[in-house]
Amino acid sequence: MAQALRPNTAGSLFATDDKRHPLQDALLAVTLVLGLTAFITSFFHSLHLLSSWAGLAGIVVGAYGQWVSETTRERFGLILGLGAAGVGFFIGMAHGGLFGGVL
Repeated sequence: MAQALRPNTAGSLFATDDKRHPLQDALLAVTLVLGLTAFITSFFHSLHLLSSWAGLAGIVVGAYGQWVSETTRERFGLILGLGAAGVGFFIGMAHGGLFGGVL
């Protein structure tokens, strides 16, 4: 009857280990914000500097977050943020790049 007292979370996508991970949660939040910023600003040609720099920062922060992540929930959100940051970065690079065509 021990299984009646504990829910089976092993098969859940958002399973957690019931511990706090403040560093990983902060990296997840920063990656999602940077990815969303890069993705949204990539729709505007004149915001290519913001888009490309936010995308690059989101990729770097998200890659480090993937390296230190401990749960599937963290990795799932990091992949979403990394994807958005990557799309925003590459579209920002296509519109003018990190330095606006000066270099």
